[in-house]
Amino acid sequence: MTNKRKIAVVITARPSYSRVKTVLEAIKNHPNLELQLIIAASALLDRYGSAINYIEKDGFQISAKVFNVLEGENLTAAAKTTGIGILELSTVFDNLKPDVVVTVADRFETMATAIAASYMNIPLAHIQGGEVTGNIDEKVRHSITKLADYHFVASESAKERVIKLGENPEFVFNTGCPSIDLAKQVKENSHSLPFNPYEKYGGVGAKPNLDNGYLVVMQHPVTNEYQDSRKHIEATLQAVYEINKPTLWFWPNVDAGADGTSTGIRAYRETHQLPNVHFFKNMEGKDFLHLLNHANCLIGNSSVGIRECAYLGVPVVNIGSRQNRRDRGDNVVDTIYEVEAIKKAIFERLDTNSKLVSDVYGGGDAGEQIANLLENLPLQFHKTIMY
Repeated sequence: MTNKRKIAVVITARPSYSRVKTVLEAIKNHPNLELQLIIAASALLDRYGSAINYIEKDGFQISAKVFNVLEGENLTAAAKTTGIGILELSTVFDNLKPDVVVTVADRFETMATAIAASYMNIPLAHIQGGEVTGNIDEKVRHSITKLADYHFVASESAKERVIKLGENPEFVFNTGCPSIDLAKQVKENSHSLPFNPYEKYGGVGAKPNLDNGYLVVMQHPVTNEYQDSRKHIEATLQAVYEINKPTLWFWPNVDAGADGTSTGIRAYRETHQLPNVHFFKNMEGKDFLHLLNHANCLIGNSSVGIRECAYLGVPVVNIGSRQNRRDRGDNVVDTIYEVEAIKKAIFERLDTNSKLVSDVYGGGDAGEQIANLLENLPLQFHKTIMY
């Protein structure tokens, strides 16, 4: 009997888990692979909606936990958090001795995973490289592409960019986005909202009736505009307040500027009655997709609006620069951080009579594709530029 190939997957943030859950399932269930699941950074912190409870509930065994987030929610703290991550993950990799390390997307903490694996001569696989947004994530994403040995990209244009960056086309695969796998499951089994969000997830604020439709808001700070995060969130708050429709609002992630976003929400709640808005910290990935699938519109700047909502056909108002130039379907309308512009865009989306569905990010089988590739790819950690 041959030894199983050990695949270490590092999850560093709440959204990353739902983004690659089907990859984890496919690796776990694969006869020739062994999953080594490492949970790190904000994915462990309750204030950002700890993902760890959902991960354990889903039956995954956690091989290591890395507490490396430095308080501050500013650029210095982000840099130091990355540095601590390199130190801690190096020890974890030394103990687990994986055959391949998998890192996800473009959050700043993923850089620590890529650097530690690369310096330790461990083959590195990168999920969701080659995309374009324009903020600090851009530098992180393309840097990890240059450190990575295998590339599992989510769209055809992303594949083209990775190859243009000088990567060997033999190791660049358009698998689609694993998050679409979950969206496909939800789409096939979501004729009505299958749970009461207030009873299951608590949260704070009013509890508007959702039977006649509702909005969902998920807005994060933008790292290269973090000084403006409070002003940005106040514009969205005012627009939603004036529209006055049932709204489910989700807390921001751990990026620089999150403190300004959070403070803006708290201050606005103290000075305004929000009879139609309820706030949540976090929600299980599949439940969140069920919630989106039955929403009238998603508002904010989350990539879920660009990816999963495209497949589901959910109308999206994308605000600001965070998703600049990222591939998108016809379900998305872009606008700026200005109250009247946001309101106009929301009303435009609410007037959409049919679901604008797109498969730009794949058809729902990325997890299986990635697991099968991880079984068979040659183990290598050296590379030569291809031009």
